[in-house]
Amino acid sequence: MKNILSTTKTPGASGGEESAHRLPPGQALTEKWPVLHYGNIPRFDPKTWDFRVWGLVEEEITWTWEDFTSLPHVTTTSDIHCVTRWSRYDNRWAGVPILEVMKHVRPLPEARYVMVHADPDYTTNLPIEALLDDDVLFALQHDGEPLTPEHGGPLRLVVPKLYFWKSAKWVRGLEFMAEDAAGFWERAGYHMHGDPWTEERFGGYIHTTMQKMRSGRK
Repeated sequence: MKNILSTTKTPGASGGEESAHRLPPGQALTEKWPVLHYGNIPRFDPKTWDFRVWGLVEEEITWTWEDFTSLPHVTTTSDIHCVTRWSRYDNRWAGVPILEVMKHVRPLPEARYVMVHADPDYTTNLPIEALLDDDVLFALQHDGEPLTPEHGGPLRLVVPKLYFWKSAKWVRGLEFMAEDAAGFWERAGYHMHGDPWTEERFGGYIHTTMQKMRSGRK
């Protein structure tokens, strides 16, 4: 891996802190990394792979695999928390930080949300502030090894402050939007935001839809 810029640590990832301060409510700590996803693992071909940014941006951008992986890299350490109630501490990631990607992207002023697109036909939604947090990156490595296909390789979004379903495996693009919209699991009843510290696990999409219906919005 080339262009390693710096090493950062997500707040709360220090091994000297008490576990109680790092483990969100309802979570159980594991040293394993469970494999959970819907559908089959997509086939990766670096010759045809691309990463696209579109929607409410001044100009759409498409990177090839070579171009995207040539962007500067960082290493980070963070805890991850799955909505299925497991947490894993001190995950070491290496990859392209979102702030590096955003040096090439100019969102329009009305862009307030992002739909993350991934293979195979997976989506998940994020407020733009959550995506642009300085601990968010597109991971190529985990704990010093290339990210395996079952864990989202070759490229996985990592958003440490939200439940791990928001960290889309096999990520392929970002769509900037003016209004929030539900992604794959959100349409199935998962929360629209997904904060592990307030246990935003389920019900957000249903609640938001009911509010829109009552106010006459579609």
